Amino acid sequence: MWLSGSVRDFCGKMRYVAVSEADEAVLAAKFAVMRSFLDERGWRVYLGTEARALGYGGVAAVARAAGASETTVAAGAAEAADPEALTVLAPGRSRRPGAGRPAAGDTPGLKEALDGLLEEGKRGGPVLAVTWNILSLRDVARQMILLGFSCSKDTIARLMHEDGYSLQGMSRVLEGRQHQDRDAQFRHINAKIAAYQAAGQPVISVDGKKKERLGAYHRDGRSWRRKGDPVQVRSHDFPEQDTVTITPCGIYDMAANRGFVSVGTSCGTAAFAVNAIRLWWQEEGSLRYPGATRLLITCDSGGSNGARCRLWKDQLARFAEQAGLMTEVCHFPPGTSKWNKIEHRLFCHITRTWRARPLMTIDDAVAGIAATITAKGLKCHPVRDDAGYPAGIKISDARMKYLEERVIERDTSRGEWNYAILPAPRPAPEPEPEPARPGRVPQDVLNHPALTGIPARDMTALAAALEAPFEARLQLRYRTRHGRRTRAARGSAPHGNRRLDVTDHLLALRLRDHLDLPVKAAGALLGIDPGTVSHATALAGEILAAARITLPDAPPPGKPPRTPDELLAYAAAAGIPLTLPDNGQAMPAHFRTRRNRVTPDTPETAD
Repeated sequence: MWLSGSVRDFCGKMRYVAVSEADEAVLAAKFAVMRSFLDERGWRVYLGTEARALGYGGVAAVARAAGASETTVAAGAAEAADPEALTVLAPGRSRRPGAGRPAAGDTPGLKEALDGLLEEGKRGGPVLAVTWNILSLRDVARQMILLGFSCSKDTIARLMHEDGYSLQGMSRVLEGRQHQDRDAQFRHINAKIAAYQAAGQPVISVDGKKKERLGAYHRDGRSWRRKGDPVQVRSHDFPEQDTVTITPCGIYDMAANRGFVSVGTSCGTAAFAVNAIRLWWQEEGSLRYPGATRLLITCDSGGSNGARCRLWKDQLARFAEQAGLMTEVCHFPPGTSKWNKIEHRLFCHITRTWRARPLMTIDDAVAGIAATITAKGLKCHPVRDDAGYPAGIKISDARMKYLEERVIERDTSRGEWNYAILPAPRPAPEPEPEPARPGRVPQDVLNHPALTGIPARDMTALAAALEAPFEARLQLRYRTRHGRRTRAARGSAPHGNRRLDVTDHLLALRLRDHLDLPVKAAGALLGIDPGTVSHATALAGEILAAARITLPDAPPPGKPPRTPDELLAYAAAAGIPLTLPDNGQAMPAHFRTRRNRVTPDTPETAD
């Protein structure tokens, strides 16, 4: 501080008068008490008044006792001696304006250089509302030194705060693509919950919690312990071969604000999730809602309780039948599981109870769940489920068809998300009418020498002789194809899939060989598909060849029939009551002859 010449002379004379050590000790004791009560200006003036009171040598003695510089004590003595000096400074200031080193932020060009440096490290699209910077404070300070500006990281932090920067982590709020019926499904779920609660019916939120490893594994969070005594856990979280993993499945009762958690060591399948609901109903739900007839379940769209999981619906049907409850299910849209009540009403509090403590045994996990309470009255009841739930269980199409037809009642709006499981199946639907048996010409009509070229008695005897090898050939063919014997004996199959007996095979062969009928015409007479005629004739030929039987070669008719009308006329001339059946088989309008076939009307060809 600037001092007048007379004051400097006065203070200079006061420096060189000796003060005893005892007096300095008294001053030091006084100064130690007063220092914390005075600001910089008051402290300076106070030291000056003590120096003036001591007279000559007071400045040096006070400086030694207070640990201050003699310049500060002399400036305070000058201010105390000059009343006008006390009014020079504005109220609240201890020094004259301009005193001290200028602030680093006031350096010309520093602010512009910092803005340019932060702009280079900025990440994010130029039109996005969210941007961030990849440079740390120390990196920015080093870069500023290279630009010729000396400032600390604290100064950089202050300037960045003034510009709106702050140290932030990531915020998990972006949900990606939203389903078009998301809002409508939320409204539907809220309306269902309100209706059930108004009627006094139970409403539960169901979900599976994250799997947890048992053992000395690290868990997030902090807990109060004595200093220097943290809980010691493994240095890594890689599971060992014998590590046991628990699978908690929670049920949150919305009306009662009660949690129920089933803790198992098996797979978190749909059977495990439904069994958790079953245990909740047996131990709490049936007692809390004795007159309940319906149950509403809200859950996610994926996982063990997913909307597409067949096992989930199968197990719910069994539970509904056992409990006698119409169980209605509402799934949240994909990607919206955080809106399920159990996430922020139950699971978050269990995680808080488990924080900073390893789960050494399943009993520790159960005890932590049982100790979970909140100020709003939440209480949790855990149970152990030591049963095994194998993964990979498949529900057959027949079972799903039965459930869809008789047990599941889907809502008209988003039926894949909203459906009800009936406690008792609906009456079985009326059976569909059996398909009409394809018409065919009876065997005794077709077994005529004019059609087969073999006497009827001989054809019957031949069929009886070939019955055993024919059945053996069928069994061998079925074992080769399917690896087991045929389930149905010959002739016991439904008439819609009727098998041909050995007589039909021989008739198909003779109709083709004797009358040269095409496969469509022979199939129409036998009531079978044209492709089956080809298989029947081939099998009959194999059996005859294996038995070394040669059929008599009867002369064909003078002119084989070439149209259906000619076939009917030919049968009528032979006295055969033949009627073409109306079985849907397309009888060809003209029977084409097979290649290289010699007939009385056509010469033999060599092609």
